[in-house]
Amino acid sequence: MSVADDVQPVVSAELPPFKPLPQKAPDVTVETRADGSYIIRSNHPPGEGPHSIAHLLAERAAEHPDRPYILQRAPGHGPWQGVTYGEAKRAADGIAQWLLARGLTGADSVMVLSANSVEHALVMLGCYTAGVPIAPISPAYSLISSDHAKLKHCFATVRPKAVFVQNSDMFARAIETLKAVDPDLFFISVDGGNDTIPLSELTATEPTDAVEAAKAKLTHATVAKYLFTSGSTGMPKGVPQTHGMFAGVIAGQEGLRAEEPEPDLVPQALDWMPWSHISAGNIAFNGALWSGSTLHLDEGKPIPGMFETTIRNLYEVSPIVFGSAPVAFGMLAEAMERDPELRRSFFRNLRYMGYGGATLSNDIYERLQALAIEETGHRIPLVTMYGATETQGITVVHWITERVGLIGLPLPGITLKLVPNGSKLEVRVKGPTVTSGYHNDPEKTAAAFDEEGFYKLGDACRFLDADDPSQGLVFDGRVTEDFKLDSGTWVSVGTLRPDLVAACSPYVFDMVITGQDKPFAGALIWPSPAGMATLGEDPLPKLVAALKERIAAFNATAGGSSRRIGRFVIMTEPPSIDAGEITDKGYVNQRATLERRHALVEGLYANPPGPGVVVV
Repeated sequence: MSVADDVQPVVSAELPPFKPLPQKAPDVTVETRADGSYIIRSNHPPGEGPHSIAHLLAERAAEHPDRPYILQRAPGHGPWQGVTYGEAKRAADGIAQWLLARGLTGADSVMVLSANSVEHALVMLGCYTAGVPIAPISPAYSLISSDHAKLKHCFATVRPKAVFVQNSDMFARAIETLKAVDPDLFFISVDGGNDTIPLSELTATEPTDAVEAAKAKLTHATVAKYLFTSGSTGMPKGVPQTHGMFAGVIAGQEGLRAEEPEPDLVPQALDWMPWSHISAGNIAFNGALWSGSTLHLDEGKPIPGMFETTIRNLYEVSPIVFGSAPVAFGMLAEAMERDPELRRSFFRNLRYMGYGGATLSNDIYERLQALAIEETGHRIPLVTMYGATETQGITVVHWITERVGLIGLPLPGITLKLVPNGSKLEVRVKGPTVTSGYHNDPEKTAAAFDEEGFYKLGDACRFLDADDPSQGLVFDGRVTEDFKLDSGTWVSVGTLRPDLVAACSPYVFDMVITGQDKPFAGALIWPSPAGMATLGEDPLPKLVAALKERIAAFNATAGGSSRRIGRFVIMTEPPSIDAGEITDKGYVNQRATLERRHALVEGLYANPPGPGVVVV
């Protein structure tokens, strides 16, 4: 069936209208198969996309060589400094020449250990130009890890010939670790210390015809980058990212554009999210280049003590589009409610907002709209894109809606397959944005795709209205147990639950972990009868005190929000075999328990907390 929706969304009549969202209305074809699965495609054809990101850089540099491209604060929150489009092109060509002269090819790679920076961007663009894949990894693998296990795993996966760090002293320990693995590595840094090669030597290299020859060989099949999955269920997996995958996202978004961009507009962008993930490193970075934006690198983060940097930047940078994780929007709403000057600057040029990584809460949505109305007299469209490291962005909300929790509809060029899996519909996808598999891991690659070549994301979704698919799809959790907090941080239930049960021994029989799209992880706990028996008369208050003490001690050594429990409830009703909460072999079904005891979960996150909720 073909489903088109040219009708304006139903919105609250008493509220002001939304600012226009210049994107096409939903128009999808949904095929229902005999096995209960669905095939969903957009009827909008993809638009134009770039030949490669290297070609795109050359085009933008030719069009506006003196336009500021990537800017970053000088140390100490100093003035913005960086490179123009023309300067970025010249530096990328020099880096490409240096790599080619040392024999690096598409079979090699350059690993980046440090965070976002102007110099990181130039290395990335130089690699794209030379046809040498870049492999940015989380700085935590180098700076926080005590054993560098994930760093060494990522290194072994892609076997780079060169490694870039922003500061040689900061990454000295990681450099020594990798030197021990491969003494022939080239190490490059901005400062050139600790026997590293200064980046200035690369950028000053005079390009030869070899650079243009290398760029001419780039195709949509050329691997541009290796990104690593989060590693929430084991070691990170290396995912090849091709220029065609990048182009597929841009072409899909162009297929939804309802009007041509303003020719004299220079969009201003501010982004903090790390380039070791697709959202910022691929979609936002490539999108800024496509639109000819000036990209300001935000060194703030949505955590206490660092979000203040983002706020200070927003006094000076008024973006046209602002995207971030839901947790950042909560902190931003709170700051704007206190500060009219920040509110004025934030909304000055804003056309729409985008969130990703987790679902935005209704409370934050309503507070943001109240602020928008107060400042502009309009509501601001809020959109989201859904995808994974292996797929890039595959669905998007491209219409005005008052609902949160939607993941939208497939981008033009993407085919979505929803397959029955228990009580849920499992998401699978095929299209130009999807990777061909995991690097040097044929076994995991084979397991990741179904018999028709669709990639299996492991997520579930459902139609908002099964009779009207054009209203979009709603995220419906993981087919497996793992989930994300509202910060976008994965919680690995398979490791957290047994560790926490062990920490609470002998007082706990088992538990389920809560927190999908919430600000913290929680726990529903079944007490151990044997443990209770050791507490004497009136054991429940003593159990609460014992568990609170043990969970607090566990949190103190957790190391991150994905391992900390904010609240818990002790369940007096045992798990039900009939309801599927526990199997006859004694395994607890996380999903079934959360569904059956949803009232307890709601109480965990209520303010004030519900009855029986213990705050750690």
